[in-house]
Amino acid sequence: MKCTVLTLFPEIIDGYLSTSIMARAIQRGIVSVETVNIRDYTTDRHRSCDDAPYGGGAGMVMMPQPIAAAMEAVDSRSARTVYLTPSGRPFHQACARELAGEERLVLLCGRYEGVDQRVIDHYVNDEISVGDYVLSSGEVAALVLLDAVYRLVDGVISGDSLREESHEDGLLEYPHYTRPEVFQDAGVPEVLLSGHHARIQEWRRQKRLEKTRRIRPDLYERYVRTQEE
Repeated sequence: MKCTVLTLFPEIIDGYLSTSIMARAIQRGIVSVETVNIRDYTTDRHRSCDDAPYGGGAGMVMMPQPIAAAMEAVDSRSARTVYLTPSGRPFHQACARELAGEERLVLLCGRYEGVDQRVIDHYVNDEISVGDYVLSSGEVAALVLLDAVYRLVDGVISGDSLREESHEDGLLEYPHYTRPEVFQDAGVPEVLLSGHHARIQEWRRQKRLEKTRRIRPDLYERYVRTQEE
């Protein structure tokens, strides 16, 4: 997979790409992430990228010309082009898996009050929100999307690690324990020390159901309906 991120602050993206699993995936050639500075495509000496909105109102709007020029330079029309915005469709695990199947992604990071609508109309074919809240930085939203998507690309993380994660099958993940066996007078559940794999799997399944019902009753009800159907 190749991903291109259009941003006013490439250093935010680049810093994250140099660490942890993402860095290793890039080094192994499984994924490729390129950052493009929108300011490099301005035409005035001040490298202006924003202006006051027509019709008045607070804040500034990202101008169409630099973004359009950057989009043309990266051939965004041949890729799945996503604008990160609070007014987009909700991002979830199924959406991440869908995007992980794309050969190319172009991510547009908004700032200020957003971007000129004409850019969205001409170049964007998907608008995604990472949650029902507003961020000052489209770069943070892009990193959330990137992190969720790249780990689902074949070869980045083993399938066994992904299989029982939260949201993979509609349930939250079971609790985990490691050494020491006793910590602050609390011990590890005996079943996990038993070596009885069938009992361990059943315990984990029950804990997933209990946790989902307690923390995310909406997911639990949806899961139960799906099982009944």
